[in-house]
Amino acid sequence: MGEKYDNINGDHTQKPFGKSDVDKNPFIEFSKWVDEAISAKIKEPTAMVLSTAGNNQQPSSRMVLLKEIKDEGFIFYSNYDSKKGHQISENHFGSLLFYWPELEKQIRIEGRIEKTSEEISEEYYLTRSAKRRIGAWASPQSKEIPNRKFLENKQTEFEKIFSENTPKRPDNWGGYVLTPYIIEFWLGRPNRLHDRIEYYLDGDEWKLRRLAP
Repeated sequence: MGEKYDNINGDHTQKPFGKSDVDKNPFIEFSKWVDEAISAKIKEPTAMVLSTAGNNQQPSSRMVLLKEIKDEGFIFYSNYDSKKGHQISENHFGSLLFYWPELEKQIRIEGRIEKTSEEISEEYYLTRSAKRRIGAWASPQSKEIPNRKFLENKQTEFEKIFSENTPKRPDNWGGYVLTPYIIEFWLGRPNRLHDRIEYYLDGDEWKLRRLAP
């Protein structure tokens, strides 16, 4: 192979970004950045990379969607029997990464992942369309399947089962919340001298520090 990819897009100019430019509350600062991504009409602005590792300590990453922020942290949903679900049950520490290349911004978050309450999972599940609710039943997430037709047949099968009632939430599907202890905001700057402002928990208090790029 031997291809090189350094400096494909060149350098871009950004406004200065330091500790005095951010809110003292990282959740408020986070909301500002997500709102900017939404206003910029970026496709899937709440898409995030979720990284987890099980007992074997081999990390896995995948894209998931942020669905809500509560006081305890960042909420997403999944099949509990998926690969990520098994890894989280073995090791509750994980990370999230948001990246918006059009804005040259990213947010990196580290924390502890737990299941949400059943009430939160139920509330969100009922907001999903009927086909998506049934999809949670039809897909044996992360398991090997013979072909696409198998999945489509499962969907049809469960549509018939639930043709006369609202699909209830499967016991193996629901929410997770990542409660952060580090949230880093990154802004691209020329010459690779990027701005990195990190919030970190000191006891119950969020503190700020600037990191070298």
